[in-house]
Amino acid sequence: MQPGRILLSCAVLFALVFPAGAAPDEDLLGKAAGYPIGTRANWYYEESVRVGSFSNVDRILPHYTLAKSSAPMPLPRTSVEPKIEYRFDKQSYSLDDFLAHQRVTGFLLIKGGEILAERYQYDRKPENRFVSHSMAKSIVSLAVGMALAEKKIASLDDTIAKYVPGLAGNPYGETTIRNMLRMASGAPFLEVYDGKDDLAKFNKIRFTQDSVAALRAFTTREVEQGTRFHYASNQTVALTLLLRAVTGTSLSEYLTTRLWHPMGAEADASWVRIKDGTETGSGNFNAVLRDYGRLGILLANDGARDGKQIVPKDYLLDATDWRRHPEAFTPRKATPYFGYGYQFWLFPGEKRRFAMLGVYGQSIFVDPELKLVMVITAAAKNASVGKEPLARERDALWRGVVAKYGSW
Repeated sequence: MQPGRILLSCAVLFALVFPAGAAPDEDLLGKAAGYPIGTRANWYYEESVRVGSFSNVDRILPHYTLAKSSAPMPLPRTSVEPKIEYRFDKQSYSLDDFLAHQRVTGFLLIKGGEILAERYQYDRKPENRFVSHSMAKSIVSLAVGMALAEKKIASLDDTIAKYVPGLAGNPYGETTIRNMLRMASGAPFLEVYDGKDDLAKFNKIRFTQDSVAALRAFTTREVEQGTRFHYASNQTVALTLLLRAVTGTSLSEYLTTRLWHPMGAEADASWVRIKDGTETGSGNFNAVLRDYGRLGILLANDGARDGKQIVPKDYLLDATDWRRHPEAFTPRKATPYFGYGYQFWLFPGEKRRFAMLGVYGQSIFVDPELKLVMVITAAAKNASVGKEPLARERDALWRGVVAKYGSW
């Protein structure tokens, strides 16, 4: 290739990955200060350090490392980025419009293992590790499926306390693994991300004492387990304790050789650990955008890569198909929109589509039939999905992508 053509190709690639133009609320998010990284005290709530912190959590908090694969999965890029359009609030928009409207730090669209679009804003780059927030819950679920297949867990209908005796007699300990996966312990728990809710109380005890003490601080059950979906991050913590008990190792070590390596990750990932040696579990997993994309590809292929099953297929189908769950967990029943499987959010519609979601806009959307994966990392204004306009427009964009290649 001639030197002039090489320079042109590099320029085109740079334009595709790093679009020109201002991103929303750059000043509020710390542009003038170079998007600073926060501290343990302010990284989660303070807007002025949100971009810097959400892509550097493992520089703020202690963590485990999941080492990258020695043979990363290739991620070829399409030669021409497709035109992505969607309808939102009775108007037509493009991918560029979406990025101009929302505080997206990274965007990745993949079909059939090929990158269709990759964008970064707020001076973020492909080597940045972006925080998952509650997308991590789905990764915990994958580990449960693996432990079940390895017979480290005898049955999903066993109680947590069978494996974690310290929770015996407590509502969380006496909840079955299956009901915990569905966020259906029946225990009341207020999670509104205001620093004063039950989640704040739970985390204070967990980080100063340990995870068992934090769970045992909640002693009531208001409805029968398995009858109602009620989102509560401490239920994923119970699953994290379960996995530590049955594997005898950290969740990060367990998944490095079972998920991160065989999936073909190109970069190390990290997972924040607390003083009792467990991972946060319910959040704080960190990975580069393309490795989130590789995880999405694995899920779109029903847990297999190159003919080798990495995630047990039957478990993954149970986790991500609303038809396999009682009515209380189906779309428009569990919530006004999503259903809920085994720590995965389930889209309404006859076709199986599902998502990994985290507060402040983190998301991986998967359509197995179309082999579509859409990854978004973000620094949205609100943690609460109900208050965040990003959620509605993100859904409209996803529907536009699906419509381009198939039908809803």
